[in-house]
Amino acid sequence: MMNLLARYSSAKDKRLTLLPAITAGVLLVSAGCGIPQLRQALPGPALPEGFHAATNAEYFQAPEGSARVDESTHFVSYVSAASPLNLPQSNDAVDPAADANMRDGDPYAGPRDANMEPIGPGIAHTENSSAIGFLEFFNDPALTGLIEQALVGNQDLNILAEDIRIACNEVQARQGEYLPFANVGAGAGVVKPGAFTRAGAVEEHLEITPGRAFPTPLPDFLVATNISWEIDIWRKLRNAKDAAALRFLATQEGRNYVVTRLVAEIADEYYALLALDNRLTTLDRTIEIQQHSLEVAQAMKAAGRSTELAVQRFQAEVRKNQSEKLIVRQEIVEVENRINFLAGRFPQRVERMPVQYIDLYLPALGTGVPSDLLMNRADIRQAERDVAAAGLDVQVARARFYPSLSLNAGVGYQAFNPRYLFFTPESLIYNAVGELAAPLFNKNAIRADYLTANAKQLQAIYNYQRTVINAYTEVVNQMTKVDNYGKSIEIKKQQLTALEASVDAASSLFQNARAEYVEVLLAQREMMETRMVLIETKRQQLGAVVNAYQALGGGAVQQDFPCILPFFGHDAACCVDYSYPEVLVTQ
Repeated sequence: MMNLLARYSSAKDKRLTLLPAITAGVLLVSAGCGIPQLRQALPGPALPEGFHAATNAEYFQAPEGSARVDESTHFVSYVSAASPLNLPQSNDAVDPAADANMRDGDPYAGPRDANMEPIGPGIAHTENSSAIGFLEFFNDPALTGLIEQALVGNQDLNILAEDIRIACNEVQARQGEYLPFANVGAGAGVVKPGAFTRAGAVEEHLEITPGRAFPTPLPDFLVATNISWEIDIWRKLRNAKDAAALRFLATQEGRNYVVTRLVAEIADEYYALLALDNRLTTLDRTIEIQQHSLEVAQAMKAAGRSTELAVQRFQAEVRKNQSEKLIVRQEIVEVENRINFLAGRFPQRVERMPVQYIDLYLPALGTGVPSDLLMNRADIRQAERDVAAAGLDVQVARARFYPSLSLNAGVGYQAFNPRYLFFTPESLIYNAVGELAAPLFNKNAIRADYLTANAKQLQAIYNYQRTVINAYTEVVNQMTKVDNYGKSIEIKKQQLTALEASVDAASSLFQNARAEYVEVLLAQREMMETRMVLIETKRQQLGAVVNAYQALGGGAVQQDFPCILPFFGHDAACCVDYSYPEVLVTQ
């Protein structure tokens, strides 16, 4: 009989042991059932081997012997969303800004050893021009001084700098979520149970020591520590932290891209200002020529060799150009104030260097190969990090289908009298609880979040593809513009030379009464219009050079934004523990 009871007790203990294991297994299996199939991104177009255009293709061939991109390489051709996107933890974190030359307060950092020979069209088969810093590329103290002021005073950059710090704070917040939470506290109070309650009836018959009853009301003193910890068995919390780290880096790259756009915009406005100065000079020269013609017409009228009509026509032409000067002066004020706004300062005169505007050339542009854009363009790097972060968001959403394991524990001292509070073990209290919880029914919200994360991942991929295509297109557009406008300028110069000769000839003939005043007017008007068109064409060409420099990745200025991550035991600028998951692959 005793043996039967022992065997029964042993079998009962085994069943009690197996029951939690079976329950945990059911939770694990059932949680993984019904996870939706993820959609995959459509392949992106292959990255071309060179910067080719429908016309002028010979100007954009990659230099001989340069690195080439395999035709099978796609921007983002496949996303293995079902595969684990692990970010290995390592204290040897990669610091994208570790080798940067610029620090907070420094106006500029960039290589100073590039030797680019200026040529007319402004295109050279050399390494990518983004390697040249803006100080050397523009080589104009007035312009570079404006850029330096803008890097410090531009409000948009300052706002983006705060966005970077907010993203850094998000990394720290996410990092703390997968570490244990510990709270310490103390409390004091009194309690008096009713005499006709269970607690009161029991207390009535209890004694602290023989012959000494519990005091009424009963004091209560407590000093305790509570610890709670969600065990990150599915990397849900760590993936969320890594996604935040990647978005921190993406936010930095977003600001870097705005810096390149700011440099290009200030340079473009500066050259527009020089163009307006030249328009003003052209008007002054034209008015001077027309004023001389007016005086000749008046003298000829006084001598009876001409009529009042010629005098009034020349007078009207002078007044028209004098009026145009006021319009140009207003445009100068507006362009100056646009530059002042970009530099973060109130309206004031913008200093500029005296230059021969039509003969002004910037360094020749080197396109390199298209794959250089992937490294040099900050907007592409930002889109790349967004793709990686979106892939981790999918893994975070997927982990919500599985059980979560939480540990809760507490230890402390509790007594009704402070004298007994730290008596051990009499006043010692503690507890420990483990909790395994998983969703069983009504997973619609979790499923919807999972599919939404997948959709956002595809959006990030398509945005990356679009960003790369846009970058390539910008380079081709601006480089062809530099070439075509450069050729147009040379032809316009020849036209202007011929028109200047015709004005001299017409004026001489008019003075000798061998030509009508209309011929002089037309020749002067055509000469002025051609000069204006030449100035505008030069402005467009310089703007194209500036925008091509920016499209290639030029004008970047690296700045550090310290992100303190105590868990890694050091403070680092942009230094977060990350590596890229396998979300960008080729087929």
